[in-house]
Amino acid sequence: MTVPTLENNRVKLSLLDLSNYKHLQRIAPQKDLIYYSPSDISTSEKLKDYVQLAVDGYYHKTIIPFIVFDKLHKAYAGSTRFGLINWKNKLLHIGWTWIGHEFQGTGLNANMKFLMLQYAFETLEFEKVEFRIDERNNKSRRAVEKLGAQLEGILRKDVLMKDGFRRSTCCYGILKEEWPEIKLKLINVIG
Repeated sequence: MTVPTLENNRVKLSLLDLSNYKHLQRIAPQKDLIYYSPSDISTSEKLKDYVQLAVDGYYHKTIIPFIVFDKLHKAYAGSTRFGLINWKNKLLHIGWTWIGHEFQGTGLNANMKFLMLQYAFETLEFEKVEFRIDERNNKSRRAVEKLGAQLEGILRKDVLMKDGFRRSTCCYGILKEEWPEIKLKLINVIG
């Protein structure tokens, strides 16, 4: 599986692996960066384990992990990925996204998601993209709703968190036939 570099004038998404993840060591330990995730990236070793799981998924063709480079600030900003890739049914998830606090609210995330959605629908020709978000994570829920994703349902208490809490997960989706309208809207947002 060949992974492209997804890039526009604002952001560059390239394959995240064990050769480049160290660029994220400064960002990963930021307080509450992935509070709503069952993952742990708070130390260099835990970040390496997190990346190793993504790399393993890449070799099994179920994950495409990206390292995020913010071209405006000329700095590595975080990570995102395609996950739970179902090649037969032409469905994948976009998620596992975290960017440093200094990059949040700057338009970086909208640019990332635009490139990822464009690749999923126009290059891979997938039928659907899903997002799974902790029900309590209102900031991320608003962000995917702004993209045009529709809430399809809530999986009740389906994920065990690091602290033992059982979260409920909101399932959002975008269908291939919805992409042209969403694309036009996003182009206006990202400029």
